[in-house]
Amino acid sequence: MDRITLYIVVPCYNEEEVLPLTSQALKAFVESREELSPASRVVFVDDGSRDRTWEIIKELCAGNSVFSGLKLSRNRGHQNALWAGMDWAKDKCDCLVTIDADLQDDINAIGGFLKEFRAGADVVYGVRNSRKTDSAFKRLTAEGFYRLMERMGVNTVFNHADYRLLSKRAVEALMQYPESNLFLRGMVPLVGLNTAKVYYERGKRAAGESKYPLKKMLAFAWQGISSFSTKPISLIWKAGAAFMLFALAIGLADILSAGFDPGFAAFSVWFVGGAILCAVGLVGEYVGKTYFEAKQRPRYLLQEIISSPDESRESDGTN
Repeated sequence: MDRITLYIVVPCYNEEEVLPLTSQALKAFVESREELSPASRVVFVDDGSRDRTWEIIKELCAGNSVFSGLKLSRNRGHQNALWAGMDWAKDKCDCLVTIDADLQDDINAIGGFLKEFRAGADVVYGVRNSRKTDSAFKRLTAEGFYRLMERMGVNTVFNHADYRLLSKRAVEALMQYPESNLFLRGMVPLVGLNTAKVYYERGKRAAGESKYPLKKMLAFAWQGISSFSTKPISLIWKAGAAFMLFALAIGLADILSAGFDPGFAAFSVWFVGGAILCAVGLVGEYVGKTYFEAKQRPRYLLQEIISSPDESRESDGTN
């Protein structure tokens, strides 16, 4: 079989500390694999970094043609940076791999991805075989996230993040999804096609700090739920019915009892009022998402592209 042209897409946000290590490791992998063609590349996508990330990417591209660089006009988030890299690379490769810049995902697992790709898989998921390197809190919240997704009806792969291989056909199919609120862990399974899994051991971050503190993790979880499930809305009427039954029970208790506790009545008013505000806010979140989808604004704008001369396709810089 002919050699495979592979593009490795790496989203970067303030990764100046780890990027030199990541680039060396990925370059060594690409150049050591006999099944990869010389046209294979590593594509760094700078997601509006505020440190020297883009300067380092430019230096890497100037020093070796295996590297290419895309700079977004401003910070658009991890998922949009991945999308930008995949969209730009899809016409240049047979398949692509998305991987974070922190070197926590085992690069050698890409060898397993390529094996499954040769066997006919269009989508290969990198799945963690354990979470022993995580703290107890991280393990609890991460596994709870996947279980919550499942309960909400969101089809995801357990213990899979955004480390995956996609064939050219799979990327082209994924690009047909028009939504701007991206949650790729839920979107990729919608593509279907032939899938496979490769299990690997996830390590610790090589350098720098995590770009996903608890606040961002919670926001990401809500993005996944609200983009793929309306179950939270359906829970509102169930909660309303429960409040009505509760109020009826309290009313009967007051009628049958000798006295009436005004303090409890005030508490009930505040409690129900808070519940109503939460319900309105929840519905508002969904309305807001619909509002932004209706505007059809571009997911990203490319400010600068650095590529080797043989990468013939030029992007218009928007999507």
